[in-house]
Amino acid sequence: MFIDELTIHARAGKGGDGVVLWLHEKGKEFSGPSGGNGGRGGDIFVEAVRDLGILASYRNQKEFTAWNGDPGQKKTRQGKNGEDLTIKLPVGSIVTNLETRRRVELRTIGQIEKILEGGRGGLGNEHFKSSRNIRPTESTPGAPGEEADFYIELELVADAGFVGLPNAGKSSLLNTLTNAKAKVGNFQFTTLEPNLGDFYGFILADIPGLIEGASDGKGLGHKFLRHIKRTKMVLHCISAEDDVLHSYRTIREELKLYGGGITEKPEAIILTKSDTISPEELSEKIDILKKINSHCISVSIFDEDTIKDLKTFISRQIEG
Repeated sequence: MFIDELTIHARAGKGGDGVVLWLHEKGKEFSGPSGGNGGRGGDIFVEAVRDLGILASYRNQKEFTAWNGDPGQKKTRQGKNGEDLTIKLPVGSIVTNLETRRRVELRTIGQIEKILEGGRGGLGNEHFKSSRNIRPTESTPGAPGEEADFYIELELVADAGFVGLPNAGKSSLLNTLTNAKAKVGNFQFTTLEPNLGDFYGFILADIPGLIEGASDGKGLGHKFLRHIKRTKMVLHCISAEDDVLHSYRTIREELKLYGGGITEKPEAIILTKSDTISPEELSEKIDILKKINSHCISVSIFDEDTIKDLKTFISRQIEG
């Protein structure tokens, strides 16, 4: 199950308590303070990883807690610091502290950010020793660690994203061009979650089909429009079976209404299912689309030559 948004509660570790302890020397019991300070509580970090499905593994785990620090030790030794906790999240995740509204964006694989700080350790009685207080009995408790609720939202990071109306052939193209195994079917909304594929080292994303009104939440709504926002370029898929001008304008309008600079991204048009119409109709529709965007190509997944041309076409578009 693909999950691209999640709310969790996280708590950094509590600092260990300072302690009241005494030196025990031969013939001289309680000869002086020796209580150490408590260890620091563990911090909480988030780390960006390549695994886009990792959020699904957290769907039944909504609490994340780092380790507490240990109490102070005898002979003025500090307690052991609590172990930090690192929460692994898909690259492209945006982590928002729901109380402070602080946002952390994980843009690159391996990026690590601290989101909560552990509590400091308490002070042992040795800390309070002075010339006027040679037998202090004071100590302080460890401070609690920070805690907060976080909203995690995934925005896919891809080199190019396939967009278009439902049943425009996006998933079939992704499967043909990459090693992806996206579900396909001859009906709308076959794709209910984004799919990724590796295209000669580039990442292609198949974004679920959009419909008129998607920017207002209709169909699959802007839940998936946000995934287009982080793609470097848009590959606009239009079925040769449709009114190509209407299809193009419908999706462009939804992208414009959603905002986020999507319509400013580099764009190319792929006319899919070219085998379903006559050569004359195909030529006419290509001419219509090329007046809109000169970066336009037609393809049929059943024609190896057009697939070969498409691979070259996409490579050139991504590389600029």
